[in-house]
Amino acid sequence: MAIQSLNPANGEVIKTYDELSQDEIERKLSKGEEAFQEWKKVSFEDRAQLMMKAAENLRANKAEYGKVMTLEMGKPITESEAEVEKCAWVCEFYAENAEKYLADDVRESDASRSYVHHAPLGVVLAVMPWNFPFWQVFRFAAPGLMAGNVGVLKHASNVPESALMIEKVFREAGFPEGCFQTLLIGASKVESVIESPIVKAVTLTGSTGAGSKVAEVAGRHLKKCVLELGGSDPFIVLNDIDVKACAIGASKGRFLNGGQSCIAAKRFIVMEEVADAFEQAYTEKTKALVVGDPLDPGTQVGSMSRVDLRDELHEQVTKSIEMGATLLAGGKPVEGPGAFYEPTLLTNVTKGMPVYDEETFGPVAAIIRVKTIEEAIEVANDSEFGLGGSVWGNDTELCEKVALQIEAGAVFVNGIVKSDPRLPFGGIKKSGYGRELSDHGIKEFMNTQTVWIK
Repeated sequence: MAIQSLNPANGEVIKTYDELSQDEIERKLSKGEEAFQEWKKVSFEDRAQLMMKAAENLRANKAEYGKVMTLEMGKPITESEAEVEKCAWVCEFYAENAEKYLADDVRESDASRSYVHHAPLGVVLAVMPWNFPFWQVFRFAAPGLMAGNVGVLKHASNVPESALMIEKVFREAGFPEGCFQTLLIGASKVESVIESPIVKAVTLTGSTGAGSKVAEVAGRHLKKCVLELGGSDPFIVLNDIDVKACAIGASKGRFLNGGQSCIAAKRFIVMEEVADAFEQAYTEKTKALVVGDPLDPGTQVGSMSRVDLRDELHEQVTKSIEMGATLLAGGKPVEGPGAFYEPTLLTNVTKGMPVYDEETFGPVAAIIRVKTIEEAIEVANDSEFGLGGSVWGNDTELCEKVALQIEAGAVFVNGIVKSDPRLPFGGIKKSGYGRELSDHGIKEFMNTQTVWIK
């Protein structure tokens, strides 16, 4: 099988790689196990020095790494470079905080001394998506490596250059050989990697279908897994909000990364009193977005990652309009080469329409009108997903009350949902389980060991 790096903005092949053979995979896993036996003995101070060097490498080569991401998956270059900066931040964050998060926790018991110790598990497999080619990996790798684990990466098959660049970052920072390795393999070989006795756990960010398959294999072999899956985040607009300011947040929350984000706002649940004004302001923002060459710093919405995904999105839009949704902006692929799609806004969206019931992974926003706060909460929770959500209004006390009733792993008040190294990240329902980031994330792949001494 050939693994291709293809530019979705023009359809041109950047580079082609051969898939690793089973023997090559096993050699890399063995190298990872050898590295772990030494890496787990390295002090937090020494690990932190290397992680800080990784951060320096990222910042020094921001333009190069950003261009690789933009060429492979189509996001605007300004967003790609910002993603590299965020990766440097997460490296610094865990270099500074890992030892504190994993310190022995003294507990009272009938022993002379008892405490909880956190010990690394070993080789952890990361199965990562294409939409944030660097960030998704670093938010696993930075805490994982600082904790004493080692990583093997099975990245999305359409971003092999990004995968290899990330391995290069850690190698050039001075991490021992085998601490972080990229496996250039297709989806068909993931099961055998999970089954390997060397691999102790697996983390996946991706679709609900992919998560179910990984969880099934991991479950058969009694291996821990963390799953961050799809999302259809609600964005609730209460009737006391400044609609123009809210529309700015709505536009950023939906169209960042071309709308290709699990935590992007997708269902805009708007109180009837402000719906007309909100729709007008949001339509103006949507129509003003600049779609174009992802390498142009002036571009706000680049290409979608693949033509087939764009076509699936268009089918969701078309079916929803046929079922009664009203088109306010966009609604069709951009003419010419590449996987571009117009920033699209639909209103009069109701239950049963694809843009209500399904995750829309691209630049499409759906407005759902509601009459009461209770109805807004009901609609927000009327989803198989539970990753994130946001509530917008001037009465922050009321917003907080609403937020606490949303079934999601994270709810933001008057701000778009985002991942932050300081806060735990993950979902419920079909958005997965387990947490990444913060102290919660770094402990996911540790042996929580009770030590009792008399």
